[in-house]
Amino acid sequence: MMNYNTLIFDLDGTLLNSLDDLADSVNHALEKLNYPPRSKEEICSFIGNGIEKLIELSVPEKTSYDKFAECLFLFKIHYSKNLKNKTKPYDGIMELLEYLKENEYKMAIVSNKFQDGVTELKDQYFSEYIQVAIGKSSERRKKPYPDSVLKAIEDLNSSKDKCLYIGDSEVDFKTARNANIDFAGVAWGFRDKKILEDLGSDYIINTPNDLISILSCK
Repeated sequence: MMNYNTLIFDLDGTLLNSLDDLADSVNHALEKLNYPPRSKEEICSFIGNGIEKLIELSVPEKTSYDKFAECLFLFKIHYSKNLKNKTKPYDGIMELLEYLKENEYKMAIVSNKFQDGVTELKDQYFSEYIQVAIGKSSERRKKPYPDSVLKAIEDLNSSKDKCLYIGDSEVDFKTARNANIDFAGVAWGFRDKKILEDLGSDYIINTPNDLISILSCK
């Protein structure tokens, strides 16, 4: 069993259940352009690779680039004003973070969400526990490239062999592999547990307490 002292968390679908706010903003943008709405289940399956990909998958097939760009703009405006309406930490997350803080684990958030959104949500919910929060920016390639994870490890003055990445999607798994660090897939997020198992996750955690169990088996 590895002796981890650094934990890097995905944000949406891992720490925060943000599906309702994302779905509301997607459908707001689609409605403005007279496009058919998407179900919450569809939108859930589209999340994980940044908002550009989310909108690309949400608009009708063969949508022009100009209309895609307009839809993306409408989404960004609406979501930036409504990203905390219904979003909340998953059950057990705050207790987990309290445990990790008390036991002096280093923690970071790495997300494909735009940086301002990541910072705002981190400050709203996790400022007491997590100082490093890296979102999408022009400074580095987004996940599944390892750039943001490696930057987080550097900022935390840690090393890859001490690091565990926790996420809920195929993109998160690939990010961990590309960074050459271990991966724990969360079964409560935006992807089915079987997907995470089939990928070959190092760990599957069904509840936040399961992570504590992994860390305790040093």
